[in-house]
Amino acid sequence: MSWNDLRKGRFSQEQGEYFITFNTQNKQTYFNDFHIASIFCSQISMNEHQHNCIWLTWVLMPDHFHGLLRLGDDSELSKTVGALKGASSFSINKELRTSGKLWQSSFYDRALRYDDDRKSISRYIVANPLRKNLVKNIGNYPYWNSVYL
Repeated sequence: MSWNDLRKGRFSQEQGEYFITFNTQNKQTYFNDFHIASIFCSQISMNEHQHNCIWLTWVLMPDHFHGLLRLGDDSELSKTVGALKGASSFSINKELRTSGKLWQSSFYDRALRYDDDRKSISRYIVANPLRKNLVKNIGNYPYWNSVYL
């Protein structure tokens, strides 16, 4: 989908919860490297503090990221996700002594409804490494977290 298609109908709501997905540029597998993946993971807590949000559940895959995000008061969806992508890109490019795009432009989002089952969505997100056969037990995959599991 194009950038404009992804943005159609996007609405940022305070205290809103969103299922977020974004991919690395050209589906590069940057996060097969433990150190690089760790840099990204450390950016999540910084993003929470700087943008008054909570990443309720997330998983970092070798070439993409899935997360369940709750915005706080005065938080904006595009700014919050853009800041995570931007800060992680800056830090990782600095570490690799490179420049350029780490992430594809835009991101996919789906606003959760009141009756959506957060635990089921979280299980789906966290099970990505199992579905991709990266590990046989999620406890062996280091790049995820969830307040529900």
